[in-house]
Amino acid sequence: MTVALAVISAEPLSLDAHLAAVDHPGAGAVTTFLGRVRDHDPDAHGEVVALEYTAHPDAERILGAIAAHAVSIGETGEAVVAVSHRVGRLPVGAAAVVIAVSAAHRDEAFAVCRETIEAIKRDLPVWKRQVEADGTTAWKGLGG
Repeated sequence: MTVALAVISAEPLSLDAHLAAVDHPGAGAVTTFLGRVRDHDPDAHGEVVALEYTAHPDAERILGAIAAHAVSIGETGEAVVAVSHRVGRLPVGAAAVVIAVSAAHRDEAFAVCRETIEAIKRDLPVWKRQVEADGTTAWKGLGG
């Protein structure tokens, strides 16, 4: 059906706004994904206190294309997607990615949501610098 929202934002992300964006009478299922900053990483030497996200100027356009592609591979192609990715410095617990998908049936909602996050991780030109409690930093996800 459509991409209701595809945004790169320096402002905090609202799950409620994403749910409202995909709400429609034909939605028999709604799935969500909330990616949050965590306090640890297998490669970190100590506690992670923040992630600093940076995006390529074309990232928002690419995010829209990712969402549109995810809809197109759904069973009916009629899912509705709202997706946002944060940029800037995010403390532990902050939402970095929010995805909401509505569809007539759960299988399609889950499939489109999963494809959206997997494509973001693989293809979106957004990079993060991990900040540890002792001030150590390391760039992560430079392959996207």
